[in-house]
Formats: sequence, C-alpha cells, structure tokens
Amino acid sequence: MAPVITLTTDFGTGDAYVASMKGVILSINPKAVIVDICHSVEPQNILQAAFILSTAHHHFPEGTIHLAVVDPGVSSQRKAIVLKTPAAFFLAPDNGVLSYIVDELETTPARPAPHFPPSPEPRELGAGIEAVAITNPDFWRHPVSSTFHGRDIFAPVAAHLSLGVPLYKFGDSVSHIYTFTIPRPYHDTEEKRIGRILHIDNFGNLITNFRGSDLPGKKVTIVIGNQQIQDISQFYAEREGLAAIIGSSGYVEISLRNGSAATFLKANVGDEVRVTQS
Repeated sequence: MAPVITLTTDFGTGDAYVASMKGVILSINPKAVIVDICHSVEPQNILQAAFILSTAHHHFPEGTIHLAVVDPGVSSQRKAIVLKTPAAFFLAPDNGVLSYIVDELETTPARPAPHFPPSPEPRELGAGIEAVAITNPDFWRHPVSSTFHGRDIFAPVAAHLSLGVPLYKFGDSVSHIYTFTIPRPYHDTEEKRIGRILHIDNFGNLITNFRGSDLPGKKVTIVIGNQQIQDISQFYAEREGLAAIIGSSGYVEISLRNGSAATFLKANVGDEVRVTQS
C-alpha cells in the first residue's frame, strides 16, 4: 500500500502554499498519497486545528503520517516534532496542536478541567508514544525560508518518513511536548454538570465536551446563555429552533435548524454549557 500523508493547515486554498508542500513531498516520494484534512483553519487558531485533526485521524490506515502546520511561532524557539503513536505518525510544531492526540492516549484517569488554559504547558509523554525534535537538516529543503517551515522542513521530513527513514534519524528524542489541557465536564452540584464548547464547525454547530456517556440520559435540559434545550434529538431536522444531538464525533452538539447556533447564541469556544436531568 502506498504511504498516506495528510495535511491540516491554516494556509487556505487561495494561494500556492499547500500546492508547494505537496510538490516537495511528491518530489521526494512520487508514490505518496496526499489527503487534505483541512486548510480552512482560522489563521493561527491552534486549538481549532487540534480538534479537527482529532476527529479525522482515526479514519486513516495504520501508519498514516499526519502533518499539521498551524504555526504562529514559525522561526521562534518552538521545536518542530515528530510524534509516533501505536497507530500513526504526527508532524507538527510543538505548540499544542497535538493536544487531543496526546490526551486521548493518556492512560491515567483524567481530572475534570473547567476551561482551556491560556497557553500550552509541557506534558510528559506516556507509554507507547515516542517523539523526536526535528533537528537534522539533512532531511530539510534548502535554503530554509524563515516563514515557511511547512514547505522546507515539515513536508520533506514527512516524505522521507514515508520512505521508511527511521524516526531517530530526524533528531533527538524528547520526553515532553507542549499541550493544552482539554476541558472535561465536571459536577457543579449533584444534579448539574458543567461543560464547555470545544469547537464551532462550518455550519455554526457548537460542539461541546460532553459525550453521550457523560449525560444522565436523553431526558436532559441543556442551558447555554439564556437559552434552554430540552432532551437529546436524533438528527438535526427533528425539531424547529435549537436542538442538541450526539454528533458524528461522539460529542454533544448544539445546532439550529436552517441556521447557525453560534451566530444565534453569539457563542464562542470555551463558553459554558450546563446540563441537568429533566
């Protein structure tokens, strides 16, 4: 099977940035299969890219190489890293864009976290995860642009990795990378659960950090702002107005039929969502 390399960036499609990265990859490995996950991440929105990558990577073959470049710190002191998990490889700046990837592989019980921290913090990698800092220039494109490491460092490293170059050849092993703590629902009282909006999708749906297993049942009252939503619906068009469903990512989503829940509620990532049993 030809190696698969995915791309997630905030580059958009109106310029040649994405095509340049693909050209570099194919020049090194013409047999690579390149798949676009998303290039419409809001500029410099690390958390958005982290969430989008987390919902897509499970659907790719084992050994896929996932390249995520949302890099407001390009040419700063931030590291460029390759992360190897039991199922895949991830190449990214060490700025929190791999937060969900590391979080879902954590084996110790997670403590409730009420909100996103303002900046990522170093986190020790658990068993089964390896990481190296990309420091060996032998696998880079030269000269290296100070503003386009996606093309000159990440893309060629991904291509060489797809050809079977061992992980250790790209640089020194690291035991910590920077991640954001992912907010988790918690009990404010015995009856009331508090969560947050993790992501707002292209339709304006509000994806919360509640999973179906976090709910006391489908007969619940969900409160966001000054709006209340009764019970969990089965699909988007089941009712008029605001609705809550279990979306394809497994999280509870708040939607608005034929409209944007985000616009209607003036909601933002990180806003509070409350759930009580009806």
